[in-house]
Amino acid sequence: MRISTRGEYGVRAMLDLAMHYGEGPIPLKTVAQRQGISEHYLEQLMSALRKAELVTSVRGAQGGYQLGAPPQEIGVGDVLRALEGPLEPRPAQEGAPGEGHNSIPAYGAQVLWRLLSQKINETLDALTLDMLCKEGAQEQAKQTAYIYHI
Repeated sequence: MRISTRGEYGVRAMLDLAMHYGEGPIPLKTVAQRQGISEHYLEQLMSALRKAELVTSVRGAQGGYQLGAPPQEIGVGDVLRALEGPLEPRPAQEGAPGEGHNSIPAYGAQVLWRLLSQKINETLDALTLDMLCKEGAQEQAKQTAYIYHI
């Protein structure tokens, strides 16, 4: 399974909104500058996220985007599915493994992809924007901590 830049940038934008949750609508230009993402590209991502009701938009001078729910209620899986479509480790195949491949290994492989898909979705759904913001802050603190030698 690969996550495209669409998914990566969308998650980053959602995490940016999560970090500023409760501050009101955030202009897209501000998110684009903070995350180093093209504002035009971000508009496309926000459109898909708005259709999935993960963000809301406010028009006008004080307008922008904000999360559609608290960050602890938005799963990363929801964000990625809104932007990437189904999160499958490989394209889903209809029905049985197929003619000429009607063997235990073929069915076993089918079970592998199904179980892997379930685990991927479970893991991504268990991760919330709030959790990733907290973990990200801890990682940043580790990387930017000063080390003093005497």
